[in-house]
Amino acid sequence: MLTKLPNLLTLLRIGAVPVLILFLREREYAVAVAIFVGAGITDGLDGWIAKKFNCVTRLGSILDPIADKVLIVSTYVMLVLLGDLPFWLLLLIVFRDVGIIGGYLILDTLHGSVPLRPSLLSKVNTVLQIILVSVVLIDRAGWVHLPWLNELLIGLVGLTTLISGIHYVYLWFIRGAEYDDTVGS
Repeated sequence: MLTKLPNLLTLLRIGAVPVLILFLREREYAVAVAIFVGAGITDGLDGWIAKKFNCVTRLGSILDPIADKVLIVSTYVMLVLLGDLPFWLLLLIVFRDVGIIGGYLILDTLHGSVPLRPSLLSKVNTVLQIILVSVVLIDRAGWVHLPWLNELLIGLVGLTTLISGIHYVYLWFIRGAEYDDTVGS
């Protein structure tokens, strides 16, 4: 049972996304914070269990980044639709992610099975994306109002999204497809 737990937690995270969307649609930001934080906890927990108990699976290595992207992109879409985040930021995030997926598929087609490992820039970008969502949800829930922090994070997420996207293009296609350590999310 323990070997299946990480994948079960990942599926639970994917299943939480429609619930999160429904609460955001109703502008129930406090509940949305709880769901988003709960999803984040399952993300950390599934990875820890998989590594700690040596139950990393190919399915899990595919599902986990999908769950992360579904959660983040869905939340960004809703926050843009609600007017809480700018459209240009969502556009940048989506096109970067589509570019990474497209680049991965090209490399996988040309070179066979390619490992999925995000670059350091990509990890920083993902952390900033999560912090931005958290800050916006907390702000809209009325718990803490720091508009300057929202604006700073929007700029940082935009910048790191752009830089990490360019970084992948450089590594994969300009410098010579150093995909071994840099296929990311």
